[in-house]
Amino acid sequence: MNRIKDPRSFIREQTRIKPVPHAEEIRLHVADEAMELWQKTEDELGALGLPPPFWAFAWAGGQALARYILDHPEIVRGKMVLDFASGSGLVAIAAMMAGAKHCRAVDIDPFALEAGRLNAALNDVAIDFENNDITTGPAPAVDVVFCGDVFYDRPMAAHVLTFIDRVLASGTLVFIGDPGRSYLPKERLDHLATYTVPVIGALEDAEVKKSSVYRFLPLR
Repeated sequence: MNRIKDPRSFIREQTRIKPVPHAEEIRLHVADEAMELWQKTEDELGALGLPPPFWAFAWAGGQALARYILDHPEIVRGKMVLDFASGSGLVAIAAMMAGAKHCRAVDIDPFALEAGRLNAALNDVAIDFENNDITTGPAPAVDVVFCGDVFYDRPMAAHVLTFIDRVLASGTLVFIGDPGRSYLPKERLDHLATYTVPVIGALEDAEVKKSSVYRFLPLR
């Protein structure tokens, strides 16, 4: 049973406002201690085995995408954008700061919805946040889709790949941010940039990771 009556207050209490290491133009509510927040979330929700609080960190793939968008605003300027599995909303915020016409940010975690709204307000941008699984529905009516750090396990990767192929078939561009996760479909990617990104050591296997941005290629 959910014992957290005010998710926004919980997020504010458990995080601090910090600039994103590799995109310092953007500030986020982030957690200092990954495992401590994870335990706190499980305790407050009264459930074990919850997924990590992805919304509380600037993950390597998202940081790479945010940096690329800010440095290449032409890919979003005046366009309709979707940030898929948005987490903290970092990529959506970067898109709006770079001149996107509209951004829809979607995540299945309800805490991501609230964290994203707080972070958007912090950076003075307007974003439509949505708590929903859109992978089985029609391709979203947007010009560009961004996916950061979504290939971290086999079932997730297979599920996302099916969704991405449906998006590509509709004529929408798809950009991926990834630090070399195990199930990244490298044969389908056009490499655009690589960055050395500071990360949370407790969540990754290092303090910094090389994280790349790719354009996803349609099936031939």
